[in-house]
Amino acid sequence: MIKTLRPRDYNEALYVGHYFRTGTPVVMDLTGLPDGEAKQFVDFAAGLVFGRRGRMDRLERKVFLLLPAGMAGPTHPAGESRE
Repeated sequence: MIKTLRPRDYNEALYVGHYFRTGTPVVMDLTGLPDGEAKQFVDFAAGLVFGRRGRMDRLERKVFLLLPAGMAGPTHPAGESRE
């Protein structure tokens, strides 16, 4: 199961952390947030993923996949950078 979250404000970062820490991959759709608030979520998610040895992939502008450690995610063609 993958949990898709579309937070409306930074207070909902709690849910991103909850699902990720329980081992559930999270799609974090930030398209409804202003750029400044979306950046706060990305910073939070980057720290969460780093601290839990997971992985974060950008799927689209303001849409990210957070994968817990040991889970496979989308592959990247040779030469394509990961953000």
